[in-house]
Amino acid sequence: MPAPVPYRPLPLDLSDVRYAHGPDSSPRADVPAGETVGLRWASSEVYPGTSRRVWIHVPAHRDDAGPAGLMVFNDGGWYLDPAGEVRGATVLDNLVHAGAIPFTIGVFVEPGVVVGTEQPKNRNVEYDAFDDRYVTFLLDEVVPLVTDRYPVTDDPERWGVCGGSSGGNAAFTAAWMRPDRFRRVVCFLSSFAQMPGGNPYPELLPRVARKPLRVFLQAGHRDLNWDAPTRNWLAENLRVGAALAEAGYDLRLVLGDGGHNPNHGGVLLPDALRWSLGPRPAGAAGGA
Repeated sequence: MPAPVPYRPLPLDLSDVRYAHGPDSSPRADVPAGETVGLRWASSEVYPGTSRRVWIHVPAHRDDAGPAGLMVFNDGGWYLDPAGEVRGATVLDNLVHAGAIPFTIGVFVEPGVVVGTEQPKNRNVEYDAFDDRYVTFLLDEVVPLVTDRYPVTDDPERWGVCGGSSGGNAAFTAAWMRPDRFRRVVCFLSSFAQMPGGNPYPELLPRVARKPLRVFLQAGHRDLNWDAPTRNWLAENLRVGAALAEAGYDLRLVLGDGGHNPNHGGVLLPDALRWSLGPRPAGAAGGA
């Protein structure tokens, strides 16, 4: 059955494009607000000496909803902020209430800070690296903060990671390294271009057996260095998208007109979650 899309003229001036949020990005009078629990984690073994905030958001749900799915949001404070561009908790509340996604707990994780050092922010160390440290940190240190408090499913088809910029490539790398745990991935304007040693995925994807991932990618026409021959955020996102498509992955790629900011990704989040957390269509890549 066709899916009609309303006509919208393309913006001709791309210097400062801003997308309008849809109804699922704002609180609704008929939707009960979920519960948000704020924690501080300063006992990391993966990233010693770091401290960070973690928020667990549990949408209101039916008593018979069963164990929750899990969606981790990198840059947790930005993605949780109800007045920001992404508004993750509000979106989860609306989608769970409407039955648009299964009951899913949101885990909003801040990058670490190393107190008392010249460069206290540990964000790029954690997010841009091509290794399994960050996903190990999530699985060994963050997820238990949730499972100790709430019943969570073990089904990796209901576990996902979401992030933007460096948080986007961190989300992709987490799922790439541990598809046995995280299989749903949402990446906005990922900073593949600044990964130490270069973006590994365009060359890696054709050479590695297809993994059971469902990947939502968003890229921007005016992302960083969009018209440069090197360190081009737009080009690197498109290269990853092309490699995923050629390898037969379950992929959704959305190209917008904005620059390197969270506006378009935030506007897309409700549909990104509907798609990524929804059932796979027949014949889509998946399974163990």
